[in-house]
Amino acid sequence: MTRLNLILFGVLMMTSLGVVSAQHQARKLYFELQQAQDAAKQYEIEWGQLQLEQSTWAMHSRIESIASKHLNMEVPDSKRIQVVPLQRQVNVLPAEERAQ
Repeated sequence: MTRLNLILFGVLMMTSLGVVSAQHQARKLYFELQQAQDAAKQYEIEWGQLQLEQSTWAMHSRIESIASKHLNMEVPDSKRIQVVPLQRQVNVLPAEERAQ
């Protein structure tokens, strides 16, 4: 009977150590998950700020202002503007290349 009690006590101790170890690991992983989620939120905020910055830098009025001030460019008269229609490009191979 004493031997059985010692074996059961040993099993109890091993099981309790396993539970404590599993809880510690779960808390550690949960903390890492929270850190990763916080980092993801920060990246989303930074991404939004970068998109806003890009749209600001690419504004037509800003580009036109820089072109006129720094590059001395100006919009041509309407008489000098030509609209070129978009044509579908057809790849036609010369006869020598088709024969190969």
